[in-house]
Amino acid sequence: MAAQIVRLGVLGHGTVGAAFVRLVQRQSDAIAARSGVKLEIARVAVRDTAAHASSPIASLLTTDPDFVVGDPTVDLVVELMGGIDTARPLILKALQNGKPVVTANKALIATHGAELFEAADRAGIDLLFEAAVCGGIPLIRPLRESLRGEPIRRVLGIVNGTTNYILTKMTEEGASYADALAGAQQLGYAEADPTADVEGLDAAAKIAIIASIAFGANVTAGDVYSEGISRIEPADIAIARRLGYEVKLLAIAEHAASGAISVRVHPAMVRKNHPLASVRDAFNAVVVDGEASGSLMFYGRGAGGDPTASSVLGDVIDAAINLHKGAHATLGVLQAPTLQPMAETSCEYLLPLEVLDEPGVLHDVTGVFARNHVSIRAAEQEGAGSSARLVFLTHEAGEAAVQRCLDELRKLPAVKHVGGVLRVIGD
Repeated sequence: MAAQIVRLGVLGHGTVGAAFVRLVQRQSDAIAARSGVKLEIARVAVRDTAAHASSPIASLLTTDPDFVVGDPTVDLVVELMGGIDTARPLILKALQNGKPVVTANKALIATHGAELFEAADRAGIDLLFEAAVCGGIPLIRPLRESLRGEPIRRVLGIVNGTTNYILTKMTEEGASYADALAGAQQLGYAEADPTADVEGLDAAAKIAIIASIAFGANVTAGDVYSEGISRIEPADIAIARRLGYEVKLLAIAEHAASGAISVRVHPAMVRKNHPLASVRDAFNAVVVDGEASGSLMFYGRGAGGDPTASSVLGDVIDAAINLHKGAHATLGVLQAPTLQPMAETSCEYLLPLEVLDEPGVLHDVTGVFARNHVSIRAAEQEGAGSSARLVFLTHEAGEAAVQRCLDELRKLPAVKHVGGVLRVIGD
């Protein structure tokens, strides 16, 4: 039986888009032999056709993405241009025209996912987005399909390679945050403006998507508490290591005891024997804790043209097969979530302070902890001339109480600086 031809309209020809086109052209025959679907690149939308004048696909290029979506010879749309305002109407138009869509656009899915999923279900076609979270790591499909009947308790992960690279350099080489960030920028891991990565916004979009699938709830990026790594110092990491922990920027989605969903991103200490503690450099890893399955870990390259293009291609093959079968994948109806406020979470905390090295300062500081009912498990002091560095590890305490404690500490005349707060997670 001859393979069914599915013609692809690709929106975007940057790092991922170009890698995807090359991968389709290289693998087309093998895919046809294994799946019965022959993929062909029909149209590619680019910013500037002149910049690709010598490209082998120059005759397929256009600067009009709307033309690609509306082209009757295009069967399936692959959105790799990024952004929200331009991509959203194009995807909606494709779905309304009966064309399945595959996207790697995490910002769009994390913001308007429910609207797009509903449009796809109405049309009875696929909207697939494996590459929107953790690049080349298969995570969305296992959550969406293999673990569909599994009561998931928690998803815990390192989902941003830039921050993991920075923390690795600070941990293993004692590099300052500024130097580690500069190194990440030189290697292309971090943008010139690294805010989305280092302040946890990229990770927040990803964990919003993960939480939506894991818990069947419409969690958006705006629902996620986000705290970045810019306040973390090598000394904080060194103390954490002496106590038996590694410092990571974690994305967390879990069911609270109340039944509400807690979704957050922040730096955290994980014990050295935890699987996430050994994840280095720009790699990603996600641990899924289920009632029946126990802990499952997904690990690999979370970004890059080729790994991401591989995830996109896997989705395209599925969508192409479903198109000819008249079938489609669905998330069902996403419920309105009951979210646990960050102030209602609790854990152990590492709190570093720089204080004046004077009599009575320790008494004043510990008095703040006592007044706010935050119990100290361990304390460490290092002198530094006229200043001293105090580090406290607490017993489990409520977030609201710890924040009140920090506010009061910042007002003490003897406290010169409150460092990056680290929460203990993963035990």
